[in-house]
Amino acid sequence: MQDLTFETLIAVFEEIFGRGLFWFMVAAAVLVTFGYFYVLIRDREVSWKKFLVAQLSMPVGAVLAVWFVMVMTDSRLADLGGPIDIILFLGIAVTGAIGMAILVYTLEALLGTKRTKGEADI
Repeated sequence: MQDLTFETLIAVFEEIFGRGLFWFMVAAAVLVTFGYFYVLIRDREVSWKKFLVAQLSMPVGAVLAVWFVMVMTDSRLADLGGPIDIILFLGIAVTGAIGMAILVYTLEALLGTKRTKGEADI
């Protein structure tokens, strides 16, 4: 593997997660992203109440992403061998946190409560 290409990355991810799960995750990410843009265009502003709820979910997303990758790769924290492993795990955690925030914001906007939709409580 002399060159790191996009096709190489896809092959590695398919090997780690399995072809079906990998493409399901890609489809889910695309669907959530389109839902997020739909909500932003529909509402024409960022709701700070929804954003706060989304931010509170970020640590959960980070932990779940790291846990998921560790389960799929059959790894443990003791297997971390060097700085690149820690950087990779931090990248996975950040990606999971951002993904969870986008998912929560989108779900809150589509299915949200009266509090987050800006309607008055009675």
